[in-house]
Amino acid sequence: MTGKLDGKVALISGAGRGQGLAEARLFRSEGASVVLTDVHYDDRAALEREFADAGLVGDLDVGDAGQWQAIVEAARHRFGGIDILINNAGIVAPSAAIIDLDLDLYQRVIRVNQIGPLLGIKYVAPSIIARGGGAIVNISSVAGLGAIPGAAPYVSSKFATRGLTKVAAIELGPHKIRVNSIHPGGVDTPMLRQSESAKRINYEPKNLPLGRIAQPEEVARLALFLACDDSSYCTGSEFVIDGGQTCALGTP
Repeated sequence: MTGKLDGKVALISGAGRGQGLAEARLFRSEGASVVLTDVHYDDRAALEREFADAGLVGDLDVGDAGQWQAIVEAARHRFGGIDILINNAGIVAPSAAIIDLDLDLYQRVIRVNQIGPLLGIKYVAPSIIARGGGAIVNISSVAGLGAIPGAAPYVSSKFATRGLTKVAAIELGPHKIRVNSIHPGGVDTPMLRQSESAKRINYEPKNLPLGRIAQPEEVARLALFLACDDSSYCTGSEFVIDGGQTCALGTP
């Protein structure tokens, strides 16, 4: 590895497994100290052992402002602050037409997918500013670029994340913080494998130009690019990683 994140501290939400964990492992291999956060860990003790040399494993419900404040303080105490924020945590909802939609379920998706990144930026950005600048990466989706029937909660939240990214890029640019969004198509994660709704959001591999969905490590490499100085003049932009899913007009 090349040490692209030597001396940096990265906080990653939804890092207990899947894409977030792939990002945590790649960032650590590039020299970063990593704050892994989630509401559920398949084997927390194993992760604590794996990241014992340069990591902190913590609890974080991204919709809870108090928990954001607590994990930022824990990172400050352990590492001195935060340089990079990856707003990775997200959920999907069962497919339903808008007229049949359960409002509580809609609000639950918005709380995690939309309010979560907002709170992350609100409470982590001051730490990044204090460190002299850095990067924020918001994980959106191809569903933040085009509509999908039956997925109003998810689509709404991912479009909102895209807009939030642009506002944050404008507001935080003077503080030397770059803010970008990643828009994956299908990614081979537990969430995709276990959710029929998530499977509907992404095309079948046979219909994709590259003939397969992404591996978490592929999205992690894009997150690394946006977190390090390789992307020093990129901010407020969408970065699509979808195997060609959005090539056809009218498709997310």
